Formats: sequence, structure tokens, C-alpha cells
Amino acid sequence: MSQRKPSNTQGENGNGNGETTKAAALQQYNDTEGHFSLVRNFRLADLVTIMNGVCGSFSVFSSARYILTNDHDYLWSALMFPLAGLMFDFLDGKVARWRRESSMLGQELDSLADLISFGVAPALVAFVVGLRTYLDTVVLTGFICCGLARLARFNATVALVPKDKSGKAKYFEGLPIPSSLILVGVLSVWTKLGWIEGQAGVPWGTITLWGKQGGSGEIHLASIVFGCWAAAMVSKTLKVPKI
Repeated sequence: MSQRKPSNTQGENGNGNGETTKAAALQQYNDTEGHFSLVRNFRLADLVTIMNGVCGSFSVFSSARYILTNDHDYLWSALMFPLAGLMFDFLDGKVARWRRESSMLGQELDSLADLISFGVAPALVAFVVGLRTYLDTVVLTGFICCGLARLARFNATVALVPKDKSGKAKYFEGLPIPSSLILVGVLSVWTKLGWIEGQAGVPWGTITLWGKQGGSGEIHLASIVFGCWAAAMVSKTLKVPKI
């Protein structure tokens, strides 16, 4: 899974050269003025990263339109846009290496776009497919927040992860958030088979943890999968080799 390395980490010799580089990189944002100065500081790779966020946003709006219209074309769009986001997520790093340029915005943009496309969008698709009980929404909210925490930890600690000869991290600590596309794939199969709300219903059904059936204590067993996925994303002991 593609995630651009931060450009502001301290040098390996620990002499503060990284801090000097960081200060120099920050100065470019201070030296430009005008309403569109931020846009002028964007690199081509940054624009590719933003397209990842665009795909995630379109997925969210497609899910909303499906709820309003019950038009399955919108549901399929909601399922497909995160996959398009993944293509842009892979492409941004390649563009940065091709252009031999990076920016301090790149890493932050990458994480924010990933949160939309691989955190918020899949959780909302799961909701519209049928995980709609109160406890379902609690689990899906936890899924999003674990993705957020996982991305923040990656940004803060990537310099500590062992590197190979090319300087790339040897593994991810915890599941990378784009792995949620596996869940999106499962939801796509369910949609194809009609195992969604309003048709055959979500597989495995529900259990009631407290109160009466249909109350706030009811949860779909499928939500537990999202809960386990969330826990795997923030795990420190789970190490996933980089491809």
C-alpha cells in the first residue's frame, strides 16, 4: 500500500540536519503571498493525492444518494469509487519519484485522503448496505477512528520502522488502512447476491446483547468483522510486509 514518507524527519546521524531541511521547506510557504499561494506550492504528486480524496468524497455522496433514491447505480458507484482512490494512492508516490520532488504537504494530504477513501467511505457503504443498528454505528465509528489513529501513528513513527537498502520501510505496523478495500469487496459480493437491506438482508443476522429485539442492544454479527479489522489497524504487534 502506497504511503509517501515524511520529508521532515531528522537525519540518521542525529545532528539536526533534518530540522534544518524542515525549516527550509517551511519557508516556501512563508515566502508566497496571495489567496492562491497554497495552490502554487502544490506538486503534481499532491494533486494526484487530492484525486484520491475526490474519489472518497464521491463515494460518500453516492451512498447518500442511494439512501435517498434506492437507486442501485448509486450503490455501485459508492462501492467502486474507493477502488479508484486506491489507484491514485499508488500513483502519487510513483509521480513523486518520477518528478524527483516532494513537499511537506504530501504526507499529510496522503493520510487525509486515505481516511476519506478507505475509512469514512467504506464505513458509510456498510451502513447503507444494512449495518444500521445503534451498535452497528458505534462499531463503524470505531472503525473510522482506528483508521484515523493508525494514519497518525504512521506519520509520527515511520522514521522508527526498519528500512531496506532503498530506504523504504520493511513493514507496516498494523493493517494499512487501504486494506479496508477487502471489506468493500465483500460488500460488493453481498450487493451482487442481494444480501443487503431491503432484499435478502445482511448475512449472519443479528444478536441482541440487551433489551428487546430491534432495540439499542441489537448488533449485526457482520459488524464484528469491522470491529476486528479496526483493532488490527491499530495493532503494534501485527507487522505486515510491504509489497
